Amino acid sequence: MTASPPPARSAVSPAALPPAGLDGFDTAHSRLLTVPGGDSWHYVDTADALAALGAEPVGTVLAVHGNPTWSYLWRHVVARTLEDARAGGPAWRVVAVDQLEMGYSSRSGRSRILPQRIDDLSAFTEALGLTGPVVTLGHDWGGVVSLGWATTHPELLAGVMLLNTAVHQPADVPIPAPLRLARARGMLGAGSVQTTGFLDVTLSLAAPPLPPEVRAGYRAPYPTASRRRGIGAFVADIPVDASHPSHARLTRLAADVAALEVPALMLWGPRDPVFGDRYLDDLVGRLPHAQVHRFEGAGHLVAEDAPVAESVLTWLDEYVGPGGRAGAGGLAGAGIVGDAGTATAPSCDGDGAGRASFTPLWAHLEERRDDDTDAVVELRGDGVRHVSWRTLNDRVTRLAAGLHRLGVRKGDRVSLLTTPGATLTAVVYACLRLGAVVVVADAGLGVQGLGRALRGAYPDFVIGETRGLAAARALGWPGIRISTARLPRASARALGVTVSLRELYDGPSLDLPAAPEPGDPAAILFTSGSTGPAKGVVYTHAQLSAVRDALGEHFAVTPDSGLVTGFAPFALLGPALGARSSTPEMDVSAPRTLTARAVAAAVSAAAADIVFLSPAAILNVVATAGELEPAERVVLGGVRTVLSTGAPVSERMLSELVAVLPNAQAHALYGMTECLLVSDITLDDVRAVRASGSGDEGVCVGHPIAGVEVRISALDELGRATGSPSRAVGMLGEVLISAPHLKSGYDRLWLTDREAVRDTPENGRWHRTGDVGHLDADGRLWIEGRLPHVIATSDGPVAPVGAEQAIETVEAVRRAAVVGVGPQGLRQFVAVVEASPRARRAALAAPELARRVRESTGHPLVAVFSVAQLPTDIRHNSKIDRAGLSLWAEGVLEGRRLSAP
Repeated sequence: MTASPPPARSAVSPAALPPAGLDGFDTAHSRLLTVPGGDSWHYVDTADALAALGAEPVGTVLAVHGNPTWSYLWRHVVARTLEDARAGGPAWRVVAVDQLEMGYSSRSGRSRILPQRIDDLSAFTEALGLTGPVVTLGHDWGGVVSLGWATTHPELLAGVMLLNTAVHQPADVPIPAPLRLARARGMLGAGSVQTTGFLDVTLSLAAPPLPPEVRAGYRAPYPTASRRRGIGAFVADIPVDASHPSHARLTRLAADVAALEVPALMLWGPRDPVFGDRYLDDLVGRLPHAQVHRFEGAGHLVAEDAPVAESVLTWLDEYVGPGGRAGAGGLAGAGIVGDAGTATAPSCDGDGAGRASFTPLWAHLEERRDDDTDAVVELRGDGVRHVSWRTLNDRVTRLAAGLHRLGVRKGDRVSLLTTPGATLTAVVYACLRLGAVVVVADAGLGVQGLGRALRGAYPDFVIGETRGLAAARALGWPGIRISTARLPRASARALGVTVSLRELYDGPSLDLPAAPEPGDPAAILFTSGSTGPAKGVVYTHAQLSAVRDALGEHFAVTPDSGLVTGFAPFALLGPALGARSSTPEMDVSAPRTLTARAVAAAVSAAAADIVFLSPAAILNVVATAGELEPAERVVLGGVRTVLSTGAPVSERMLSELVAVLPNAQAHALYGMTECLLVSDITLDDVRAVRASGSGDEGVCVGHPIAGVEVRISALDELGRATGSPSRAVGMLGEVLISAPHLKSGYDRLWLTDREAVRDTPENGRWHRTGDVGHLDADGRLWIEGRLPHVIATSDGPVAPVGAEQAIETVEAVRRAAVVGVGPQGLRQFVAVVEASPRARRAALAAPELARRVRESTGHPLVAVFSVAQLPTDIRHNSKIDRAGLSLWAEGVLEGRRLSAP
């Protein structure tokens, strides 16, 4: 039985104008309109303001609030559109309604259900005489109502924009707990109408908390129970099941939305306890061409938590307005849609690999399906496990068949919560063969970071070991759960496991579907999270194959090669390269747990001649080299190539590594999750560059790998990268790259995609790395830090790494960080060092040490601090948290307590 709000206690009240003085709300745009039938609407309309500016509207934004807000929600959109029009930009008229029974619109005492509300909005726009093109903008249940209007007015519609909302509730999933509580017997009237409970809870969801004056603005139309009846009616109108009177209309609307071809935008607050990522994922499935951006940290009131107004105007101009991608009117065919029906961002390289030149990642498995030599060697505490090419190919084929029987289809997302090894390798290649998109988030992100990543990617399936599945169950991570091992029935039930890999493997064989196309999405790899919330980086099959080809060609990897991969992104490329591979025993969530003995064991087991290590792993391998037995040193002497992958590393670190692997040529690969291979330099080249006395500052990361183009975007006086892509020698700026193996885009981060691409008519498209550096006269790339760490002084921008390197030449200094303090454009330098002997606590450096540090660098230092340990990010202890150090140093210099940074 459906709950109903209390009966009406007052007569019909007319619409009214909001009072003056509501924070951010300009009453000059408030209007009243009575439609046939007598209902009166309060709405905001900027038509007169645009006319006063002499600006002809290019279209109308029809904005519809949800429950329990009102048109006050859209005040920033109203203000921003008028600002743009005053500045000469496209003039967008905004019409923001107060739904009937809400805000300052009339109160009839009737309980309106969804079909009526859609009809109400149609009656309003007809009475207003609204003409196209119209772009709808809706939030909460206003998103549903606005979509109802959009799907019934195709002749006027130019696009749809949505903030946290939903059009479908799965029959086997209960509505969110907060809504169940609000609808509970005895709570509906008390919480939504008789008190301000529902309103107060909604306003409390903002992050950061709303200022008192903004809370007052939202509360203004709802001072009494009679004015809050619409809030209760909205709660009662939530279609909990098929018996609800609004269920049929919502079901029809969900189907209608999937047929929309107009441009679409979704701006989402993932911390919403009601409209979470489940509903975003459903909408993305219905509108795969939509631009989507999740504002990490934002919640239900995303319009208050994030720059929604700016995002709306940017999208309108790019996709709907004059010159937008959809063309004038913006009706059908807009958006960039991949063959799998999933949204894909434009690739900086065009992703033009055709079927004729494309070799899929699993090609070597099929070629060597009768080969009984080792493909994967797995080292665990209980021994060594050898997996032949024949066995690996059989496992991949049978698992692909089993996953397909389970329902895994092309484009489905499969999250992998298992450690590198034979099982993970087989699962990855099975998913790739099916065209499923593998989601790989490093356990080093921690439980919270991993949870954020998986909720953002919203996988359809999760394959994991017990530990990962327990976390998924406890924290409510999405996806049908598959265990890597067969579990006792009670354990499987407790973890919510549907099936095990063994059961999938043992099932009947079947013909596999057609292989995916080169341009289909293949993987989402999450960044380390060291420069902000981890981002999902999307790769197509062509781009992953290009990574394989670049790696294989540059390092002459052959079927006779053996690889030891202590760096997670490359741990799965061995079979794709046709080479034996082994992952050393280590805690993959903490690369610095890798020991020299573990590397030796892996090299021996796989007869490896190539070793991949991360900078964090190298530090501990060097530190534990003294534990090696003579026989292990002999084994390590057989390695011909050792690669440091990821962050730039120093000559000293490479030299110390070669002391452990004495016959290996040491390479330092510069790259990132977005482009795993950018440039390469050997230790011999590093030494030659140093001996040349070139005077270049930073870390030389060598020449770009074949197929990679590097440019520099010069910095302005405030350290912003504003210059055109250039090959100019010695110019400090942001590093821009283009390559066949560059990522496709960021997953559900449309704004981040925009910011990461430099698109110029004369130079093409480039990925912005966020690193700063320069090119030398020989075309080598030097990295001098991160863009946010550039110190904008009165003499211009200065990168920190050169000064840090100079300080690290001081004998007592182990590591150094140089950061800026003070206002932008007038920043001053502070040095923070780890010294020997190690400081017990943070303090101003001893006078003699401070003098030597100051003499080592040409930059004037306002202070030199000595600390026990420089703060680093959770995964890469080679990456110093300079932003945190800067804030710490400013606080100390302002007189705060000198505690550890």
